[in-house]
Amino acid sequence: MEILVINGPNLNMLGKREPEIYGSLTLSEIESFLSSKIDSLGGDVVLSFFQSNSEGEIVTAIQDAYGKFDGIIINPGAYTHTSVAIRDAILSTGMPVVEVHISNIYKREDFRQKSFVSGVSLGVVSGFRAHSYYLGLLGLVEHLRKESVSS
Repeated sequence: MEILVINGPNLNMLGKREPEIYGSLTLSEIESFLSSKIDSLGGDVVLSFFQSNSEGEIVTAIQDAYGKFDGIIINPGAYTHTSVAIRDAILSTGMPVVEVHISNIYKREDFRQKSFVSGVSLGVVSGFRAHSYYLGLLGLVEHLRKESVSS
């Protein structure tokens, strides 16, 4: 089972950017952490990682994932709250997507509490820092395994 992990704008600045909110881990360290958990999932999971500060590149990555990946974990960053294009790209693929956030977006500013992505996602995990990615991965893998059994 192949899963694409997409990270949006400013997530390349993790470890430097507001550590009191986002923690001290870099994006590379979060990717390594997530990769280290693959064996605990049964070994049949392959992860690929993509990060961009560009909305169009994220849309293209979602579209390109169709037919190549079984699911997507996405942290759209600030595009969570603004991007109809990312929402539409997710809808156009019909792929299962889990939205993740390092911080709890519902405890933050009002504008961060609205997500264009959550309404087209299988689930949302927020507020557990790097573990949000792992919890999202667990949920997505479980969903994909159940889906393949029922097919």
